[in-house]
Amino acid sequence: MGIQKKLVPSLENPFHEPETKEFKIPGEIAREPGIYEESLKEGWEIMQRPETAAGVKAIEKQHLKKRMTVWERIRVLTDKDPIVLYQNWGKNLDGASIVTAIVNIDGRDVALYGHDFTVRAGSMDATNGRKLASLIKMAGERGIPLIGMNDSAGAFVPAGVGGLDGYAEAFTALRKISGVVPSIMCMFGYNAGGGAYLPRQGSFMIQPQDTFYGLTGPGVVKSVLGEDVTADELGGPGVHGQSGVTDFVVPDEVSALRKAKELLRYFPDNNSSMAPYLETSDPLDRKTWDADILFKKAFNSPSGYNTPIDIRILIQQICDHGDYTEFQPDRAQNTICAFGRMGGNVVGIVANNSAVASGQIDIAASYKNARFIRFCNVYNIPVVFIEDTTGFLPGTDQERNGIVQAGRAMLDSIIDLRTPRILLIVRNAFGGAYAAFNSYATGADVVLALPTTRLAVMGNAGKEFVYKKELAAVRAAVKGKIAERTTQLLAAGGTEAQAKEQAQVEVAEWVKQQEAMYNQKYEKALMNPKEALSLGSISQLVMPYDLRSSLAQNLNFLLRHYEAKPMGGVQREFH
Repeated sequence: MGIQKKLVPSLENPFHEPETKEFKIPGEIAREPGIYEESLKEGWEIMQRPETAAGVKAIEKQHLKKRMTVWERIRVLTDKDPIVLYQNWGKNLDGASIVTAIVNIDGRDVALYGHDFTVRAGSMDATNGRKLASLIKMAGERGIPLIGMNDSAGAFVPAGVGGLDGYAEAFTALRKISGVVPSIMCMFGYNAGGGAYLPRQGSFMIQPQDTFYGLTGPGVVKSVLGEDVTADELGGPGVHGQSGVTDFVVPDEVSALRKAKELLRYFPDNNSSMAPYLETSDPLDRKTWDADILFKKAFNSPSGYNTPIDIRILIQQICDHGDYTEFQPDRAQNTICAFGRMGGNVVGIVANNSAVASGQIDIAASYKNARFIRFCNVYNIPVVFIEDTTGFLPGTDQERNGIVQAGRAMLDSIIDLRTPRILLIVRNAFGGAYAAFNSYATGADVVLALPTTRLAVMGNAGKEFVYKKELAAVRAAVKGKIAERTTQLLAAGGTEAQAKEQAQVEVAEWVKQQEAMYNQKYEKALMNPKEALSLGSISQLVMPYDLRSSLAQNLNFLLRHYEAKPMGGVQREFH
């Protein structure tokens, strides 16, 4: 029996791939290299530098923070090799901490930039600010969408004012392509100052959990104001998702990148084209029976036409295969804004949601609607409005915080809307909310209504104006009726106190019955679609089970006569 060799433990992984790539010239016979091969090798090393300059430790540090490198993020967006532009820009030939590229996503060219946090913390100076501005300008000139992967500590302090100049140049370029090509910004890691301002110039912002961006960090807040606050409390997704600064809150980086790809499917390349058409197997004449069941159960319940309903159920029914993407889903849920498809065509949907605050339009809902509608207007996306609201939210808090200004911003966006636009009235459409919410008078192409529509100047309170004399007579008779009934009860036996108390109860019930009767008369006479139909304010009534068919047919007609082009004419003042 032979002597066994002692086994020595090793930390080396035999399956581990080398961290560096070996330079080889395909087809070359092994021989002593000359000056030509040396030049190629040096060039090869320079080409690899943007991916290797950080070193293994910096990459592992990024991974320990549960963050991907910029190159890993690109691979989530596409499995095709990117065309990297200005690859070795920067005095160290390392890409100067930002990657700019053209990538192919689902067959479409997309301009992309991403801060490389493993190199100088993704900070900006004048050099890479110009590099980023060059990419953004090219996106606008070529008419292709832009995706930004933001992961930057801000301006590079040693660069002095150069870092600020770099940001200023990028700010300007991004602002100038706003309204020319859509842009989607993903927020990764910790971004402050210019790192927050720059991406907010884009069309939409996506923020994963456990990330921060803001004007300043917690340290500055502490030193200036003496306020102790965490990064999450200051600029986390919970803060920005509610304020409307962030449009989509997602769990992690991969979810953010997938959301960017999802949104891209609803957007055109630029303001001169239509959003991509997607063939669907969902029939245009599919019956919307679930909507019919929803309304039947809701309106036949004890609360009747005052029953809240979640309008998302209706949106799901009218969209192809029930698929849609909601904009700012965590904010102002009394209004729902979403991208969907009907018959393969992209459509924007703006809907009052009575399941939250009776669907009343408040400040947050007004600004949410205005931003969404303006985006659809710029990029040739038709809009379907679904109305079910008792009006704008009243109260001192709303007035003091500017509901008039916010409502004006929404109204302006609707009046300026040039794309095909349809209004569907589901139930309540009262007062100024009806007038401002894509009525024929504000430019609607088609106004449809369900038989359950209650279109009026105001709700049941309107009976006080229509039946003013009758209700005044009822209330004036209360005192006499109480006295008369008290006398009758005293004659039948009992104490005066008991008789008076019972008389008050009975007369109060009589008043309640009278008011209910006038409520019913008011609803029957005015809170219905009849007058609006007779005046042409409503084009036609639609049955709940025919909603998809009616909307899709009207949309297809309008799109056949719509030409995609940039906005023109007077640019009006607006918030």
